[in-house]
Amino acid sequence: MKTRAAILNGAYDIDLIERDLVCGDDEVIVKNHLMGICGSDKNFYRGKLPPKTAEFRQDPNFPFALGHESGGTVVEVGSRVSDLKVGDKVMAFGWNNNFADYFVSKPWQLQPAPEGLDMDLVGLGEPIACAMYSGLHCEAQLGDTVVVMGGGFAGQIIAQCAKKKGAEKVIVVDVLDGKLDLAKKLGADLTINLTKQNPVEAIMDLTGGVGADVVVEAAGSQESFNTASEIVRHNGSFVFYSWVTQPITLNISRWHDDGIRFINTCLVHHTWRERFVWTYEALRPVVKGLIEVKPLITNEFALADIKAGFDLSDKDESAIKVVFRP
Repeated sequence: MKTRAAILNGAYDIDLIERDLVCGDDEVIVKNHLMGICGSDKNFYRGKLPPKTAEFRQDPNFPFALGHESGGTVVEVGSRVSDLKVGDKVMAFGWNNNFADYFVSKPWQLQPAPEGLDMDLVGLGEPIACAMYSGLHCEAQLGDTVVVMGGGFAGQIIAQCAKKKGAEKVIVVDVLDGKLDLAKKLGADLTINLTKQNPVEAIMDLTGGVGADVVVEAAGSQESFNTASEIVRHNGSFVFYSWVTQPITLNISRWHDDGIRFINTCLVHHTWRERFVWTYEALRPVVKGLIEVKPLITNEFALADIKAGFDLSDKDESAIKVVFRP
């Protein structure tokens, strides 16, 4: 089977090439319905490839076969595959060059879509499930003050989830009024624009100098990590979400002296067996319509326009989720 697929030749240099796909005995081929640009994809596009980790099944060097956020329909199944069949709707949870019409995958890198999940959201199943898992496991309790650093795709979902869990105040921090306005529409109680307010002063004023009970870092910058460290209260919870691909400098004295609790809520970095169980729990509120996701899809392109889509994602920080259709 032939497919168009994205290749990242170097920083800011992305193309579609033709690839031949062969379905191995223990593999399946999926026809994509929708693909999304992840924050990590933007980092890679900008030339910031991380060191190799267990998450990668290819060396993080150029040329790089890009793409992991996608979902669609199984169209071919290897002879040794028994847990998936042709016609199944699946969400991708692996780096398999998913910016493509079709991609080949091991079954464990896929997840059957929950019944009732809209196909556009199946295409974004991995980032939605990751953000929802973070929101559900951030330890926000009834009456808490929760701060979400970053009003991007994940931050917006986490903020909604924390509010639904009973947080008294959910505060979203970002640099763009458009993202902050959307956060308010989706249920955030307060927003802080970093370019107009000092977030540390604002949070301390709102909490009587105590700090936030829970702070979720979903912006992915050194400044965001250090601000989060300043605004979380004594014995509060610092929730990791972002994947920072380059070394950063952190002031960790408060981490020790104030007994801060650290929670890694990265669903995809657990084993696939754990992910297989937790993903359905994470997506259940979405299937029930309790969390709004579609307003976060801000820009759509055809796969043929992958250059334009990545260029916009790189330059327009107001774009929350940029997607492609085959």
